[in-house]
Amino acid sequence: MEMFWKRLDGLHAGLIGLKGTDRLIPMAHYTDPEKGCLWFIGHDGTELAERAETGAQDAVFAVTSDEHGIYTHAHGTLTLSHDDKKLDELWSKVAASWFEDGRRDPDVRLLCLTLRSAEVWTSTTSAARFLYETAKGNLSEQKPDLGDNYSLSF
Repeated sequence: MEMFWKRLDGLHAGLIGLKGTDRLIPMAHYTDPEKGCLWFIGHDGTELAERAETGAQDAVFAVTSDEHGIYTHAHGTLTLSHDDKKLDELWSKVAASWFEDGRRDPDVRLLCLTLRSAEVWTSTTSAARFLYETAKGNLSEQKPDLGDNYSLSF
């Protein structure tokens, strides 16, 4: 599980969407392994924020990164948070660039995706290693060894 959080922490964004919809949108995430969640700074008026305001929502988060060797989709519960201390902790110049009035903009919404489960594929395979493993698989009875696949419960 530590590897999962470490690799996610090294990424800047993934795709998040609500269960039952086909729409996944790119958003920056902030990892919180102790709480078992991902934080997002969003806008009032978006589907995610509006639905979270009505109560907890089933959601999915997906991310892939060759550079970080992680390919995952996670399921959890998306909620609206009013934790100003957490928002202050996460706030950055990047987040500020999306809001006309910065941190105090009335459209700022803090969302928390508390994870329940994830399916994860990890790899430490370089391009050269990938070619070697593929060739080995084609020339022998062995399947290519390109990494691990596992499921997590939070």
